[in-house]
Amino acid sequence: MPLLASSLQGCSGIHYASVKASKGILTLSKSEFHVSLEAAGKSRKFVLINVDFSQFPICVYRTGSDKYVASLMLCTHNICELTVGGGIYTCPCHGSEFSTEGEVLEGPAEENLKTFELEFDDENIYIHTV
Repeated sequence: MPLLASSLQGCSGIHYASVKASKGILTLSKSEFHVSLEAAGKSRKFVLINVDFSQFPICVYRTGSDKYVASLMLCTHNICELTVGGGIYTCPCHGSEFSTEGEVLEGPAEENLKTFELEFDDENIYIHTV
C-alpha cells in the first residue's frame, strides 16, 4: 500500500535504480532516469534506491534539468515509509506531506526529511551517505 502513490508518477511507474557503493558514497548513473531507449526524450522524475544502512529507500528526485535531491523515505513524525507522487512525498500513516526537497509542507511532522549531500558529473550522481 505505501508504494501505491508512487505508481501515480505516470507510465514509467516505480523504478529501483542500481548503484555502486564505496566508502560512504553511492554512485547513481544519470541514465537510470531514462525510461527506455525506445522512449526517446522520456525521463523519470525520480528513482528509488534500496540501501544497506536503512530499511527505508532513498528517493533521488530530479528538481530541474541537472538538479537532484536525495531524501530518505522515512517520515520524521513516526516510523513510516513515505510514498511519492504528484510532486510531493506523503506519509500514509498520519498524512504528513513533504516537498521533493524534503521540507515539511503539512504536519503532524515538524522536521524536514533527512537529505544527503550530492555531487555530479556528466554521467553520475554521487550520494554521500556518511
